Amino acid sequence: MMSGVNAHLLVVEDEPKVATFIKKGLQTQAYTVDVALTGEEGKQLFDSTPYKLVILDVNLPGISGLDLAEYIRSQQSRLPILMLTALDTTADKLLGFEAGADDYLAKPFDFLELLARVKALLRRSTPNEEESQILRAADLELDLHQRVARRRGETIDLTAREFSLLEYLMRNAGRVVSRVDIAEQVWDIGFDTGTNVIDVYISYLRAKIDKDSPVKLIHTLIGMGYVLKEK
Repeated sequence: MMSGVNAHLLVVEDEPKVATFIKKGLQTQAYTVDVALTGEEGKQLFDSTPYKLVILDVNLPGISGLDLAEYIRSQQSRLPILMLTALDTTADKLLGFEAGADDYLAKPFDFLELLARVKALLRRSTPNEEESQILRAADLELDLHQRVARRRGETIDLTAREFSLLEYLMRNAGRVVSRVDIAEQVWDIGFDTGTNVIDVYISYLRAKIDKDSPVKLIHTLIGMGYVLKEK
């Protein structure tokens, strides 16, 4: 049985040829696919249908892809969002991640790469019931079920990307992880390791996790990577 069976996906893409290309390709993998050509249509479909993943173009008429991503994330904190765009700078990626995107794919793209991203996002979004749903390090707690981070009992507001990065660091607490490790495990395949997006997000996390605490948990090992530990 194909892994896509019973997974209902939403594609919001204003270029009909691209939308049809994506839909037909995903249907060959046994995914059920709805297509919207505008942000408004995408919002209406999202509000009326329970989807497992959304593929969302950034430049849409009416409601922009970024605005729609923010809306989707406000309604469903765990729903995977894969953003598509012809813009591929670090600043553009940061805007997409801040809006709530889980992954980012620049046009033009190969369908097999899109498919790999979709499978990875669906796999990550399906919780393993046997695993603990709460990760802890010192006085930091990450609730995987409620998608909430707390330190000293106080809730910390994290974006979807920040949450994923912190989860990876906490799952590897005490172990040094390189930028390549983070790129592969948090940003998935094909991430451009030549950008400074990872460094920017580490800074974001430090500002939220460590800034007001006497015990710093996120550490940089120059030339090696990052590690989450008490000392």
